[in-house]
Amino acid sequence: MIVFKYENALIPKSKISSIAKKLVPELKKLNSAGYDDDRASINLPTDDKMLRVVNAAVELKKKLHPQLIVVVGIGGSNLGTVAVQEAILGKQWNLQHSPKILYADTVDPDALQAVIEEMQQVLRQGQQIVLNVISKSGSTTETIANFEILLNVLKRHRKDAQKYVVVTTDKNSKLWNLGIKSGFSLLEIPRKVGGRYSVFSPVGLFPLGMLGINLKELLSGAAEMRKQCISLNVKNNPAAIGASLIYLHNKTGRNIYDHFIFATDLESMGKWYRQLLAESVGKEQNLKGKRVNAGITPTVSIGSTDLHSMAQLYLGGPSDKLTNFVITHFNTTLKVPYYPEYNALVPDLQKKELNHIMHAMLYGTMAAYKKGKRPYTETRLDGKNAKAVGAFIQLKMIETILLAKLLDVNPFDQPAVESYKKETRRILVR
Repeated sequence: MIVFKYENALIPKSKISSIAKKLVPELKKLNSAGYDDDRASINLPTDDKMLRVVNAAVELKKKLHPQLIVVVGIGGSNLGTVAVQEAILGKQWNLQHSPKILYADTVDPDALQAVIEEMQQVLRQGQQIVLNVISKSGSTTETIANFEILLNVLKRHRKDAQKYVVVTTDKNSKLWNLGIKSGFSLLEIPRKVGGRYSVFSPVGLFPLGMLGINLKELLSGAAEMRKQCISLNVKNNPAAIGASLIYLHNKTGRNIYDHFIFATDLESMGKWYRQLLAESVGKEQNLKGKRVNAGITPTVSIGSTDLHSMAQLYLGGPSDKLTNFVITHFNTTLKVPYYPEYNALVPDLQKKELNHIMHAMLYGTMAAYKKGKRPYTETRLDGKNAKAVGAFIQLKMIETILLAKLLDVNPFDQPAVESYKKETRRILVR
């Protein structure tokens, strides 16, 4: 399912174990956390009641036979869904499959206009749409603005527009209460589950279920990985080891953590993780209220594309990065044809599978990192399947919680984000 390797992280195992042992108290808290705890997301993979509610909502809305799903949300409200969808179904899903899925995640009017035009085309053809608005607080500026505009489009074409709308939010939020009055379907986000930890809640499960992704397998992979990641045996705990490595490299000045992903369909998993890490550990103050300006900058690179844009910096520039190579199997076999005259352009390509060429580039890159004493780890998924994807996401969420513990910061709040929201609302009043 998932294999994590760290032989080339350039830190002795004894030192890693010494730091990982400090995580035992936090691991004990993760083992006993309920839904009344900030660590509440730990319960999502085994919450059968929640899964039954989501499956019932999916079954109900599938009876409408929608040709298009539009998810209206931003940040934690949609990044996890995009990550899972693209990893399992592929980035090009909309080109050949139904229902299509679009994400309204910015107030860029040009981007939203494209969503509107697609909606109008579907509705004019007499086909149906499901509009899923997601906001934990129920008052996210971008989300509510986009939802009002898209709901207006839906209302112009369907007198019974309310039956095509699903609201995913905290119970009793303003959006929840509006949803009750409007006759929308409602899905509850557990109160203590933060947005960036919410992909295994109705936030992600409902739209993913509408696309036909096997939710049980996704959660099963997460549950199996959770068991490994909350183990008190830290020497065999991949989340504890990963958190300790990131922490130790950060202490020596490597404050950039790059996920170098050698599979295009997994790119959005890197972008999902970018938010998770940045919001969870980028803090002005530590848990004691002391100003520390903690943080590790997460970046995402794609193999082999970024070997032609970033590798010069990574291998020749400052050694301020820890790299995690993310590797998986491909679903398709494609082979270069046999044209002998092309051998003069690039030798040894004829009759080679693209899979083989990609892996040659991957292992060549890792060899160059090793030769240049650039630290790296490897995360290997056994395929682009629901179980492996669920496991990867769960690993990264627990790893981040443990890393925050080592950095002595709160992994569940985002006070600096609230400051920009406050200023935005002040300007909008004018």
